[in-house]
This record gives sequence, C-alpha cells and structure tokens, in this order.
Amino acid sequence: NAEDLLEQDIHPTAIIKGFNQASRQARAEIDNVAREVDPTDTDLLRNVAETSMTGKGAELNKDVLAQLVVDAVQAVTVEAEDGESIVDLEYVNIETQTGRSASESELLNGAVIDKEPAHADMPTSVEDADVLLIDEPIEVEETEADASIQLDSPDQLQQFLDKEEEELREKVETIAASGADVVFCQKGIDDLAEHFLAQEGILAASRVKKTDLGFLKEVTGATILSELETLEADHLGTADVTFDDDDELFYVEGLGESHGVTLLLRGSTDHVVDELERGIGDALDVVSQTVSDGRVLAGGGAVEVEVARRVRDYADSVSGREQLAVEAFADALELVPRVLAENAGLDSIDTLVDLRAAHDEGDETAGLNVFTGDIVDTYDAGVVESAHAKSQALSSATEAANLVLKIDDIISAGDLSTDKGEEGQGGPGGAPGGMGGMGGGMGGMM
Repeated sequence: NAEDLLEQDIHPTAIIKGFNQASRQARAEIDNVAREVDPTDTDLLRNVAETSMTGKGAELNKDVLAQLVVDAVQAVTVEAEDGESIVDLEYVNIETQTGRSASESELLNGAVIDKEPAHADMPTSVEDADVLLIDEPIEVEETEADASIQLDSPDQLQQFLDKEEEELREKVETIAASGADVVFCQKGIDDLAEHFLAQEGILAASRVKKTDLGFLKEVTGATILSELETLEADHLGTADVTFDDDDELFYVEGLGESHGVTLLLRGSTDHVVDELERGIGDALDVVSQTVSDGRVLAGGGAVEVEVARRVRDYADSVSGREQLAVEAFADALELVPRVLAENAGLDSIDTLVDLRAAHDEGDETAGLNVFTGDIVDTYDAGVVESAHAKSQALSSATEAANLVLKIDDIISAGDLSTDKGEEGQGGPGGAPGGMGGMGGGMGGMM
C-alpha cells in the first residue's frame, strides 16, 4: 500500500508519519474492543490454544493438546502481590517420544529424563526419594599432567588397582552416608562405582543433559553439586522417582513446594513430533501471554475488520497527506480476512463486503467461519486470540514497513562473472567494479 502512495508522489516521511498515527490509534482500538479474561477460565483459555494450533501439525489432536497446554500454563502460574497473574514458562519442559499416537501425549507433574538406570541391579522405583544432583564424574580422578608408571611386579599392579577401587568406594560411601536414594549425574559413572551404588540400593543415571539437570533442580529442590566432598544432607531434594521399562524414561515427580511440569509429546515419526513441538510451543506462548495480559479478542478476521473501520473513522480527523497513509493502513488490516477467505476457497471480495456490513451494523465480533463460509460471532464460536499478541503484531509490522520506507538508495550487484580484461568498467549505474546505484527513494525499490 505504501508503494501505491509513493507512485502518487507522496513523500515517504508523510507516509511514515501517517502509519505511526494509524498504528497508535489501532492499538488503542484493540484496547477498546478487548475483553477481560479470568486466568481460571479453562474453557476460554482452551479456545485460545486451539485457535493458535489451527493450521499447524497439532491441529488434528487440538482437543487433547489444547487442554494439556492450558493445564501446563495454570500449573506454573502464580499470583503476584498486586493481584496480577505471572506465568513462568521456564518451569514447563517439553519432551518428545516417537512410536505412539499424538493423542497419547500427556502432562506430567515433574520431569521426564530420557535415560536408563546405570546398573541392571539398581531399583527402578523409589518413593519419597532423597535425590542427589551432581555435575562431576563419579570416577577415579585423573592427573592434570600425563604420567607413566613403571611396575616391577604383579603385586604392585594389584596395589594400584586396589587404590582405585578404594577411591571409588569412598565416593559411593559419601553418597550413601548423605542419605541419597537417587543420583542423577551430568558426567560419567565408573563401572565399579555403578556396582557399588547398586550394592547400596541407590538408583543412578549418568550422562544426564545439563538442561535436564537444571530442570530437576527446580522439580526436586536439590542443589547441583560440583564437588562430592562438600555433600551434605541439605543439598538433597525430594521426589518420587520411577523408571518405565516400556518407555525407557525416568519419571521424577516433585514433592513439597517445588513446581515444574513436563509436556510429553508423542507422535508416530520424528517429523510428526517436530511439528507438534512447534505448534505446542506457539500455543504455550499465546496462552501464557493471555493469562498475564488478561485480555482476548474475537478471531476469524473480526478484530481486523472492526479496527480497520475505526481507523477509517479516525482518518477523517487527520489533516494533510498523512490521511491517505492512515486509510492505507486500514486497508492493510483487512488483508487478514481476505486471505482467510481465499484459503477457505471463498470469494474474498464478497466475504469482505459481508464482514464490513456486519460491523457497520454494530456487530464487533463478526468474523468468518472458514468451514461454512458464513459470517458468525467468532467469540461465541470459540475462535479467540490474545489481545497482547495482536497489538504487538501491529507495532512490529508498522516498524518493519517504516524501516523499508526509510531506505533511500539500493545497491545492486552487477555481473560477478566479468572477465579480468573487463575489470574497471562501470556497472549498470556507472559505478566501478560492476556495482551500480538504483534508487531515488522508495520509488526505486521493486
């Protein structure tokens, strides 16, 4: 739309000024038409999640997945002193697993660790366990410098091995003395140490990812140790720990005041779970923003048509050429319902005319039902969007358009395959080395 105005010899500065005025007015109108939402209104939040998933891989199972998203957000929502709801998505972890249906995805109160017990003789389930998190290896300490040892007899070799065994046994005894029942280690665990841990009845897992260890800290309330010598009972956390042989996963359910949840997304193939993860990630962001902001809008193109109508009314009060830019901004807003109609196989012009007529009659939530082609109250139909996300989108789009309008000249590359004998000849615009200037303001951009 800005290009059309430039062809009418309207200066980019006037267009930028008009776009900024229209953007401010549009965001103000979004505030006016937005509706308050209760953070505990599960049905409405589920509608927000389902709307976000529409058009993505998660759409086929959005009924199940939307509920999981809402439950996850509500599980990590706390109320501040001023009464506002705060959502911390750092306490929501997403894990994926292939080989099962997406409808079997689940929300777990705690962490899911994709590891196996370090030793076959270790227990696989410990209730009310004291959990140790450590990021140093449970192995024989290596010397800082390379060293060679010359042995004169088999007895000396045995003494050397006995010393290593004693060192590993001391490490395991330190762990056992602290009262730890479960150990998650970021580094490796020596085979002999695994054997000693199994003898003590301690469940252990090695090579746990750093991110998983950090999440376990939030779930269990434990402290991540870097030196085993400093281990005390206060450093341990508490949780119910179970290893599932079928899924080959550890389930760690936190106890006490700790909080953290895991969305376990299942799908038939890696491609399916990747698509699910993308859709769920977007839905989590939108729902959490809705809970924090506390406002929603009617979707299906309803808010765009309503805001466009109000911005056009505002344009009448704008003087100068900026008025044309404000009207162009309003026209751009209506691209959303037009594209919705085209994607649904409908006539975009007829649909837009019907939408405008409904809004002129005062129906602020009239939007497009893409399945039937009818104009309906999309808010009642459950097509709901986040007011904060919509406002942010308008702001970002305006900044992007204005950034392009501020470009004064464009430099284009010439023929880079020019023979050496032709070096030094001017390019398309007369610039040396095959580089030419195209420009003269925005009019030079195509």
